[in-house]
Amino acid sequence: MKMKDTLHLGKTKFPMRGNLPNREGDWQKEWEENDIYGKRQKINEGKPTFVLHDGPPFANGNIHIGHALNKISKDIIIRAKSMSGFRAPYVPGWDTHGLPIEQVLTNKGIKRKEMSTAEYRQKCYDYAMTQIDKQRNDFKRLGVQGEWEDPYVTLAPSYEAAEIRVFGKMAEKGYIYKGMKPIYWSPSSESSLAEAEIEYKDIKSPSIYVSFKVVDGKELLDEDTSFIIWTTTPWTLPSNLAIAVHPDFDYVQVKADGNKYVVAKDLLEDVQEVLAWDEVEILQEFKGSQLENMKAQHPFYDRTSLLILGDHVTLDTGTGLVHTAPGHGEDDYYVGKKYGLPVLSPVDSRGVFTSEAPGFEGIFYDKANPMITDLLKEKGALLSLDFFVHSYPHDWRTKKPVIFRATPQWFASIDKFRQNILDEIEKVDWIIPWGKSRLYNMVRDRGDWVISRQRAWGVPLPIFYAENGEAIITPETIEHVAQLFEEYGSNVWFERDAKDLLPEGFTHPDSPNGTFTKETDIMDVWFDSGSSHEAVLRQRPELAFPADMYLEGSDQYRGWFNSSITTSVAVNGVAPYKSVLSQGFTLDGEGHKMSKSLGNTIVPDKVIKQMGADILRLWVGSVDYESDVRVSMDILKQVSEVYRKIRNTVRFLLANTSDFEPKTNEIDFVDLRSVDKYMLIRLNQLIKEVRDNGYDKYDFLHVYRTILNFITVDLSSFYLDFAKDVVYIEKEDSYERRCMQTVFYKAAVAIAKLLTPIIPFTTEEIWSFLKEEADYVQLTDFPAYQVYPNQEELLDIWTAFMEFRDKVLKALEIARNEKLIGKSMEAKVTVYPNEQVQTLLNVVGDNVAQLLIISPDFFEIKEAGEKAPEKAVQFDDVAILVEKADGEVCQRCRQVRKTVGENEHFPTICAHCAAIVEDEHPEAVQEGFE
Repeated sequence: MKMKDTLHLGKTKFPMRGNLPNREGDWQKEWEENDIYGKRQKINEGKPTFVLHDGPPFANGNIHIGHALNKISKDIIIRAKSMSGFRAPYVPGWDTHGLPIEQVLTNKGIKRKEMSTAEYRQKCYDYAMTQIDKQRNDFKRLGVQGEWEDPYVTLAPSYEAAEIRVFGKMAEKGYIYKGMKPIYWSPSSESSLAEAEIEYKDIKSPSIYVSFKVVDGKELLDEDTSFIIWTTTPWTLPSNLAIAVHPDFDYVQVKADGNKYVVAKDLLEDVQEVLAWDEVEILQEFKGSQLENMKAQHPFYDRTSLLILGDHVTLDTGTGLVHTAPGHGEDDYYVGKKYGLPVLSPVDSRGVFTSEAPGFEGIFYDKANPMITDLLKEKGALLSLDFFVHSYPHDWRTKKPVIFRATPQWFASIDKFRQNILDEIEKVDWIIPWGKSRLYNMVRDRGDWVISRQRAWGVPLPIFYAENGEAIITPETIEHVAQLFEEYGSNVWFERDAKDLLPEGFTHPDSPNGTFTKETDIMDVWFDSGSSHEAVLRQRPELAFPADMYLEGSDQYRGWFNSSITTSVAVNGVAPYKSVLSQGFTLDGEGHKMSKSLGNTIVPDKVIKQMGADILRLWVGSVDYESDVRVSMDILKQVSEVYRKIRNTVRFLLANTSDFEPKTNEIDFVDLRSVDKYMLIRLNQLIKEVRDNGYDKYDFLHVYRTILNFITVDLSSFYLDFAKDVVYIEKEDSYERRCMQTVFYKAAVAIAKLLTPIIPFTTEEIWSFLKEEADYVQLTDFPAYQVYPNQEELLDIWTAFMEFRDKVLKALEIARNEKLIGKSMEAKVTVYPNEQVQTLLNVVGDNVAQLLIISPDFFEIKEAGEKAPEKAVQFDDVAILVEKADGEVCQRCRQVRKTVGENEHFPTICAHCAAIVEDEHPEAVQEGFE
């Protein structure tokens, strides 16, 4: 027979290569057919509930790597909670209304103005549904479990009805009003924008200093004096109605280059430098409050501008006198309101000047800038013109600049319940602490919420108008519209006349003839998703309000986190979430923002087809998602190497427990050898650390590092390193072998369970090779942590032994470098210990040489205190002498042994191996080895 047939070499059909791209799809299909998600929910019925409410991604296009990070993170948490004794349902959702879908249809050649609004909206609906199907398949392929066939969708009639009721409750409390005030307006989208829809990009702008001649100086200033303002938006000058000064600042009248001007005293030097004044004489000094109600001549229109007081004026830059156009700035609007100034905004929805701006009618606002500066120059009012690059708000969809423009809009008054929101923010558990201050400051500083949009694809504002133009928003009309939406969907608003949308027999004193009209604006899409706590958490029986967690990207502090807490506090008085976890953005391998134009994007589908979804999932587990995370194909290849390490280690465990039956072969803890007890204690420490400080704290990176460290250090570099000398060599049913197999099997089971939230495809494959009762590892719970007898004492012993082992390995390495030995089995090692080390080695037992992978025939421990020879490697508590062993190599165990050749039947193997072969393979005595 062959020598190798006498060895118990590990055998398993668990493949070395995962072949994930080809096999994951089959596993996913099997999970669906067997309703693994449903069975998990059934198992956890009656257990404490944990609800992670899904923030809806926008239904447009295939998913990107940021989607993968987000959805996999949620799935890891849901799976971990499910395996930790929680009923953790997951209802995915989609955001389906808004401008991007309208833009896609435009790009497809669909002409909105050639069809009815209802027909156009139906096309938007149809497109959104195709995108949901596309993204649903993408998310499922990532291994994300949930109620995929019954998600929540913001275009669903039941959802829209709930949103209408949220609006109605806010209106009933007096939070909804219509106003004419400056808001972010996107000429490229022809719609108002919320703060959350703004991003900042650098642009080049003019910087001009303009003089306004004094008309009425209130006996303080001569009429040959001019006020100087500074602005970067010349196009807003046609709307100038006032000049604001700070009441407490010091201002000066100066004579410069033969003219008289007024500027803030603290900015005089800056102004003098910009305007290149040679000589400046201060004529008088006064407080800003003394300028109130003076009048100045508009530089090119036949009207005056009022001098007003405003605390928003600063001395950071400019002149200390602020050009004020109430129709084009928030501060301007509020300060103008105090002085009864009209809200003049002579720019239409396309950003083109109207007839209210004589001389510029029909001109796009940005193109009017040079025309206005030329006119100022012609009038002698332009003192300086320069250009500079600065950060400016842009429409995050079209990437084009936005403007502040006063238009009639519907608002939610944040002022009326701002403090309530701030109080609720204080109560939420912000898992990333800075998130609290970020949202708190946003809410504290934000203005009222513009909730109306001038688009077609969205939830209509459920507002009727009487014959005199008065808005009608009553509980009766709101509920009736909600019921109509629930039955027919919101398209009914555009399919029916106003009278057919009102309750039967509805009358109103302001409409004596029974004539009504309806609002044509739609709701801000953030109002859509921000109502999900009512439309989903309160409507779905498997969920709960408030949710235990909201998890999204850090941009959602200004988005979904913000709109959700705003609407929830408005209608319920409480935050919709108990805790909030945010993630950074995905960057390329160099730390740059991903962009299709740069060609540095990572498409999840490509990664899945090349490497498998579990590699993407393991990458998610390997990053610190609190900040921005890097990803590239090179980084994913590194993750693949880690995956291979995990897989091959588990494969070794499976291969070497193929003949192990846990019910009959397992050795009780108290009967294990000391080293095996130590490894089970380390395994249990792993379980506790991964659960308590990993999954329970949503720290996937800690899970990843802790498990990888155990696999690399405790298993591969130590326990499995010497295991081959036991599991391959000893008798199949020997005590030593069964001890190690007990640890192997328990480790394989624990690792499979602990890694299931992160790489479920792989762990299910592992599970199919284990001898456990549960059909799927996903239907099991995490292993429980237990404290073993004498645990602390054993840990102390083995911690000390590992320190001793490091010293032996160091001595062996020195000998190897000196070409004295090759493998450690070729070494003769003599240990010269002090009393503590000798006691330690006596406690560890007879297999110290085996633990060190040294031949027992050439390992000796001297008595404590015996002097070591000079050539020994000296340490503080021990000296170690390494020499060349002078025995022969056993052809079976590959150790250098003194007893090789002692057995007449097996002259090439040692006595220990010969005894095993004679006992297990008596036929070999007659046949010999080939």
